[in-house]
Amino acid sequence: MDINQEEIESFGVKFSAKDESGKEIGRAFLYVMKNDLHQRPFGFMEDVFVKEEARGQGIGKKLVQAVVEKARENSCYKLIATSRHSREKVHQMYENLGFYDQGLEFRIDFKF
Repeated sequence: MDINQEEIESFGVKFSAKDESGKEIGRAFLYVMKNDLHQRPFGFMEDVFVKEEARGQGIGKKLVQAVVEKARENSCYKLIATSRHSREKVHQMYENLGFYDQGLEFRIDFKF
């Protein structure tokens, strides 16, 4: 059996929130990808982060809403978001925005 590789087109968008001085205080990334199982692409939201001193002001919510809107604009059939088990406030925000718990994330961290 041979394993073949084929490059597929995908793209990413960085969203950032800045304070009055222009310093980044929050960010989120959206990656839009395709696979052969669906005609439309899917979105993957990654690295949603707000600096600790800026939390509680709705910045994370606005970042996630911007990612959701961009995924819709790109006709994504789903948007995946991951989060650590300990981030209960984040989970509640995601659920309030229409996300639901679909399962577990499995990963391998590579050392370089």
